[in-house]
Amino acid sequence: MVCGGFTCSKNSLCVLNLLYIMVSLLLIGIAAWGIGFGLISSLRVVGVAVAVGILLFLIALVGLIGAIKHHQVLLFFYMIILFLVFVVQFSVSCASLALNTQQQNELLEVGWNHTASARSDIEKTFNCCGFHYYDKSDPCDAACAKTPTCTTCGSVIEKHAEEVLRIVGGVGFFFSFTEILGVWLTYRYRNQKDPRANPSAFL
Repeated sequence: MVCGGFTCSKNSLCVLNLLYIMVSLLLIGIAAWGIGFGLISSLRVVGVAVAVGILLFLIALVGLIGAIKHHQVLLFFYMIILFLVFVVQFSVSCASLALNTQQQNELLEVGWNHTASARSDIEKTFNCCGFHYYDKSDPCDAACAKTPTCTTCGSVIEKHAEEVLRIVGGVGFFFSFTEILGVWLTYRYRNQKDPRANPSAFL
C-alpha cells in the first residue's frame, strides 16, 4: 500500500496520537515526581501540569479511537480541537521567541508577583531571596537567607530567561507542526474509503 493510501494514513495517525499519549503521561509523571521528591510544593504549578497532561491525553485518545474505527464524528471534533491547539501553541511559541530583554524582565516580574505559592520553590532551587531586592524581614526559604551575600532571584532568573524562552519556543514550534500534520492527516483520512468496507455501505 502506497503512503497516500488508507492504511498508511491510519497508521500514521495512530502513531502520532500514541506519541501525544506518551507526552501527556510524561507531563503527569514529572508533576508527580516533583511532588514526591519535594522539588515542587506549589499545587498551582502541579495542577497546571496535570491539567495540560490530562487534556492532551483526552485529545489523543479521541484521535486514536477515531483513527482505529474510522469514526467520522470523532475525527471531525479531533481535527477542530487539534487545529485550535495549534493556533494557541504557535502563537505562544512566536511570542516566546520574539520577546526582547526588557519585555522578558517585565514578564518575569509580573509572573513573580502572581506566583506567591511558587516563590518558595524558586528561592530554594536557586538559593536566592526576593526578586529585585530583599528585605531581611521578608520570609525566605533559601539557605542564604541569613547571610549578607544572598543574591536576588531576579538577577539569577534573568540570566537564563532568554535560553529558556528559546527552548520553550523551539519545542512549541516542533509540536505545533506535528499538530498541523495531524490536522492534515485527519482531513485526508476522513475522506478516504475503507477498502475493506462494503462498497454499497455509507461511511
